[in-house]
Amino acid sequence: MAYTTINKSSLHFNANKWTGNGGTQTITGIGHQPDFVWLKQGSGTTDHHLYDAIRGVTKALASNNNDAETTKATGLTAFDSDGYTLGADSGVNSSSNTYVGLNWKANGAGSANTDGSINTTATSANTTSGFSISTYTGTGANATVGHGLGVAPKMILMKNISTTSSWIVYHESIGNTKSLALDSNAAEDASSVFFNNTSPTSSVFSLGNSNANASGDTCIAYCFAEKTGFSKFGSYVGNGSGDGAFIYTGFKPKFLMTKYSSGGGTGGWLMYNGGLNTVNKDQFFHTEANTNAAWVDNTDRVNFLFNGFKFRDSTNSDSNTNGGTYIYMAFAEAPLVGSNNIPATAR
Repeated sequence: MAYTTINKSSLHFNANKWTGNGGTQTITGIGHQPDFVWLKQGSGTTDHHLYDAIRGVTKALASNNNDAETTKATGLTAFDSDGYTLGADSGVNSSSNTYVGLNWKANGAGSANTDGSINTTATSANTTSGFSISTYTGTGANATVGHGLGVAPKMILMKNISTTSSWIVYHESIGNTKSLALDSNAAEDASSVFFNNTSPTSSVFSLGNSNANASGDTCIAYCFAEKTGFSKFGSYVGNGSGDGAFIYTGFKPKFLMTKYSSGGGTGGWLMYNGGLNTVNKDQFFHTEANTNAAWVDNTDRVNFLFNGFKFRDSTNSDSNTNGGTYIYMAFAEAPLVGSNNIPATAR
């Protein structure tokens, strides 16, 4: 049985869906004031839009390309106590189009962290849920950066926001000598320039001379630590069967992202959301973080179970190749049991 200190997962992470109105719209019902918001048009092929409280409103990144930070004056214009306010930008609020949002709580605008050899401009850390955001200026030399979590992160998404450069992804399951690119379906890349062949510690993560540490450039890192019953980061091996392997998480997932990671094979960053349809709670929506593809109904591809997930698609090499190894990140809709043996609530 998975016990967790997070009795209500929506206080720290939630996913939502809305219909754009082509003007100004306030999105509510998130369950917290989000500090990292990942938005994607569900019914069209616009870029992903990523905003956070450290960089500030209207400052967008896209997971599906290597562009520097851009200003979207009519994008996300305010972080609110139970959601956010959107302008008319087509990527977030075009009339009659549907949108999906992923929303994490950190700790507001944050403050400087001096744990590493590079002092961060700001680090915003939620130690309860294991999520932090850090911005820093690269040095071009091996360095460390403080993440503020108090435990070692299992996954880190990094981006040089000053210039055109690929995203850099650390995942514990592939180790500190390899990296993946969030904006690409490419196989893992082995080099010491990414993490200086050093795993994150309870206070810092390490950098080599990569794009995420280019001298004088501003960079950002989204760090995720694992919390029992709330988040899970690991790997699984596909079997090429409609009865795929069961992956235990200790909770019913709300959001899942996977990536083919072994054997030199390529595969997209598959993103799955469940429970967004108020009529059919078992309907799942799917897109890819590395493309601008619309969200589509893939109810038969994966099952979100009360304690994990299971793939049902025997034909999709991106998620279930026989013998292929995949990494994943998952966040809870419903932890199994909360603190003090109290059944946890999903919302």
